[in-house]
Amino acid sequence: MESKSQTDPILTERAAAIAEIARCFYQRGWVLGTSGNFSSVISREPFRLAITSSGIDKALIDAVNILEVDEMGSVVSGTARASAETLLHVEIARRRGAGAVLHTHSVWSNILSEASAGQGGIEISGYEMLKGLEGVQSHEECEWLPILENSQDMAALSGVVGETLDRFPACHGFLLRRHGLYTWGRDLAEAKRHVEIFEFLLEVIGRTRELDGRS
Repeated sequence: MESKSQTDPILTERAAAIAEIARCFYQRGWVLGTSGNFSSVISREPFRLAITSSGIDKALIDAVNILEVDEMGSVVSGTARASAETLLHVEIARRRGAGAVLHTHSVWSNILSEASAGQGGIEISGYEMLKGLEGVQSHEECEWLPILENSQDMAALSGVVGETLDRFPACHGFLLRRHGLYTWGRDLAEAKRHVEIFEFLLEVIGRTRELDGRS
């Protein structure tokens, strides 16, 4: 496919921003190696999404590694293969009206998604950091972070994601078991903030459980 990154100003700007976020998250240890994927909606009609290409080391990612795809996950512009999880990004963007979707593979998201899988999710309340999630006004509000079983069948998994978003309309993210965190926002800045909030909360919950286990 022909690359439009040099001629489409929106794609150029989003590609640079996505690459910067990916490198930042790599430094935080949330997307080591080729893990994780990130996207930003370019247009709704027709639906176009800027998304990281598959197999790119997030320490080395640059704007040239960002592709443009349509609602089927097919590459519209770019010369690489789109992330295997592109359909999940499309589902979230359309169901939630999100402008950006970010997916990390942190240690704590993997540990807690396994430890809490039997409960179907993690209930988070009482933490001041919750107010960093869009629309949350108080630390006393309860955030439910659903946990979904991972799958390599992306068409089927995107269906499960859609059902989960419908079932929990107030949730700001979800975990894939032994895989990682998905969250989103109206734009890249809001989605980035949501990742930072969730990763903080997951680490606090994980470390608190460790301390409780020793006492």
